[in-house]
Amino acid sequence: MNIVFGQILEGWRNKLLPPEHLKEEIEKVSAERISICNNCEFHSKNYNSLRPDAFCVDCGCTLSTKTKCLSCSCPKEKWMKILTEEEEKEIKDV
Repeated sequence: MNIVFGQILEGWRNKLLPPEHLKEEIEKVSAERISICNNCEFHSKNYNSLRPDAFCVDCGCTLSTKTKCLSCSCPKEKWMKILTEEEEKEIKDV
């Protein structure tokens, strides 16, 4: 498993304190991704787990934050990142 801490932080930031100019885009993208994840065989609801959150059993990420990370992709390629390298740098500089 490849852990990218910057992406984890981006997901949590976008969940808790999203940049004002990205709020609508983050919510739109997250809703589309959650819909895909809810129908995925790797969704935690399909497994016995002690974790109380909805998460991906492949990567281990909490879905409510992973889906809000615009520079993240699904490890099973069910959805891809939507930012260019330049946009990623711009967001990280905010």
